[in-house]
Amino acid sequence: MGEVILGLPGPWAADNREPSDHYTSKIGGLPDWPVPRDEIKTDLLKCSLCGRDLCLVAQVYAPISCNGMNIDERVIYILGCTMQNCGSNPRSWRTLRVQKSFSGTETSQNGHGSALSDDLSVSVSNNHSEESCWTGQNNEENWGNDEDMDLLDLGRALSEASSVAAQPKKKNSCIHIEASGKDVQVKPKLIYSNLPVVPCFYIYYQEERSSSVVNSICDNYSSLSIKENLYNDYEEDETWSKENYEYDRALYADRTYLKFKKRVEACPEQCLRYSYSGKPLLSTNNLQRPGTCGRCGGSRKFEMQLMPPLLYFLQQAADGSTTCSPKDWNWLTLIVYTCSKNCNSPFEKSSSKGWTIAEEKIILQSE
Repeated sequence: MGEVILGLPGPWAADNREPSDHYTSKIGGLPDWPVPRDEIKTDLLKCSLCGRDLCLVAQVYAPISCNGMNIDERVIYILGCTMQNCGSNPRSWRTLRVQKSFSGTETSQNGHGSALSDDLSVSVSNNHSEESCWTGQNNEENWGNDEDMDLLDLGRALSEASSVAAQPKKKNSCIHIEASGKDVQVKPKLIYSNLPVVPCFYIYYQEERSSSVVNSICDNYSSLSIKENLYNDYEEDETWSKENYEYDRALYADRTYLKFKKRVEACPEQCLRYSYSGKPLLSTNNLQRPGTCGRCGGSRKFEMQLMPPLLYFLQQAADGSTTCSPKDWNWLTLIVYTCSKNCNSPFEKSSSKGWTIAEEKIILQSE
C-alpha cells in the first residue's frame, strides 16, 4: 500500500466521555472496546512507570485485506500516560490491536493493502464540511476533486451539511467508517467516570497529495523561512512559543527533519498518517528497530503514526478539571508497527465471540 491517508480533526465530542462504537475513529475520550473492559489484561491498560490507568490517545478503525486475509473487525488503540515525567518515556505508551479471529483461507477483496482506504472514499465525501469547523475557511482548497460531482450530488451534500450545521450539539454526531456495509448497532456501555481522559474529537480522512505537489507548495515557504532565520540572527534573542508543534529550525536541521517538516506544513492539521505496510515519515534518522512480534515471531510492518498537530489541539482544549492535559508530551511523532501476520493466537483470545487482543510496537521520536 503506497498511498498515505491523513486523519484530520472533525467535530469535538459533546461530552468527552460519550460512548460510541469501535467502528469510530477518534482522538481522546474513552476507548470503545468491542469486548468488555474486564476481559482485557489489567497490565495492558496501566502505565509501566507509575502504574496509573492509561488514557486513550487515538482509536482507529483499521480493517485490512491482504495476503489472503480479510479482516473487517480490527481496531488500533494507542494509550498514553499524562502523569508528569511519564509521557516522554516509551514505557508509558501502549498500542493494542483488537481484532476478531479470522480464517487464513478467506478471500482477499483487493489482493493487497488496507481496506481502510476503500472505505475512506465514502467517509471523505460525506465530511468535507467538517474542515470549516477548524479553519473557518470554505472548502475551495480541499484535496478531493469536486469538479466531477454532478448537481444532484452537490445539492444532496449541501443539504446534509446544512442539517449538520443546524444541530451542532446532536448526541453521537461522530464520524463512522462503516465496516463492509454492515449495520452498526451501538450497545449501551458502562461509563468509567474515574478513568483519565484527554479532550475528544472525531477524525475524518483525506488522501495525501503526491510528493511532487507537496514539494512545489513548500519550496517557497521553506526558502522564505531560511531567509527569515538569517535576518533574525542579527536581532535580539527570539521569544519562542510554547506550542509544541510550532517548531522552525530549518536552517540547521538535517534533511530527514526538513522532509518531515515539509510534509506537516503541507497539511498542518494532520493528526495521524495511515499507510499499512508503507513507510513512516521520520523526524530523525535515529529509528529504533520494531523487532518481531512477541506472540508469533513474525516480522512487524509500519501501519500508522501520530503527528505533532495533535498535541496542539489537545493542549489547547484541555481544561485541567474534566480532562487531563498532555503538557508533558513533547514527541514529534509516535510510530506504530503491527504484526505482519495479524496473528490471533488462541491463548490471548477474548471469550467474547473470538476477539483477539494483542500488544504491538510503538516508537517515540522526539526533538
